[in-house]
Amino acid sequence: MKTLAAFAFLAINFYIYHFFANDEVIPERHSFASFPLELGDWSCAAREKMDPKTLVNLGASDYLICDYRRKEPATTVGVYLGYHETQIRTTGGGSMESPIHPPKHCLPGSGWDIIGEQKVLLDLPGLPQRPAEVNRLVIAKGEARQLVYYWYQSQGRVIADDWRKIVYLTWDRARHSRTDGSLVRFTTALTREGEKKADADIADLAARLVPLLPSYVPN
Repeated sequence: MKTLAAFAFLAINFYIYHFFANDEVIPERHSFASFPLELGDWSCAAREKMDPKTLVNLGASDYLICDYRRKEPATTVGVYLGYHETQIRTTGGGSMESPIHPPKHCLPGSGWDIIGEQKVLLDLPGLPQRPAEVNRLVIAKGEARQLVYYWYQSQGRVIADDWRKIVYLTWDRARHSRTDGSLVRFTTALTREGEKKADADIADLAARLVPLLPSYVPN
C-alpha cells in the first residue's frame, strides 16, 4: 500500500511539475559554513570536506560534516547535515534530480551491515513535533558497531519514512513550488558502555543542535 501511494504521488508530482509549478522557489538561508562548532559542552575541532566526486553523487547543495566531542563523559558523535535546495530542477526541457539518498540504502555500499532497525521517538526542542519519530539503526563492519539516528527535515517537519518524504515533496511542490529538504544524521560508536549511553549521547547533542536548524534548513 505504501509503495502504491508513493507511485501515485510521483505520478501526480510529474503532472504538477510539467504543467503547473514551473518556477521553483529557492528559500533564503544561512550557509553551514557559519554553523556553530560549539554547542554547550560539545565541540567540533574542524569541519570535514567531501571529495568532489562524492559531493556530485550525493547531490547536496550545502552540507556540514563534523565530529562533536564532549570531555565528560568522554564521547564523540558524528554529525552530517545535508541540504538540497532543490530535488528536481528543470534543465532545457528535461529535469535533473538530486534527491536525498536514504542512509539505509547507502550504508551497505560503504561496507556497513544494518543489524538493527527501528523507529523511535526523540524529543527535539524548537519543532512542533515533540517528540518526533526518527530512524534508529545499529550497523556493523567487522567487529565495529555504530549507532545511527537519522531523519529528513523540510519546512519544519521531521520525517522518518521514505514514502512520506515523497508525499511531502509532491505536496510542497504543488503548494509552494519548493522541493528543498535536508538529511539530518547522527552517528556514534557503540562501546562496552552499551546502547543506552549511545542513545543518551545522541539525544543530548540533537537537543542542542536542532533548535538552530531553521536558519539553515528553512521552514
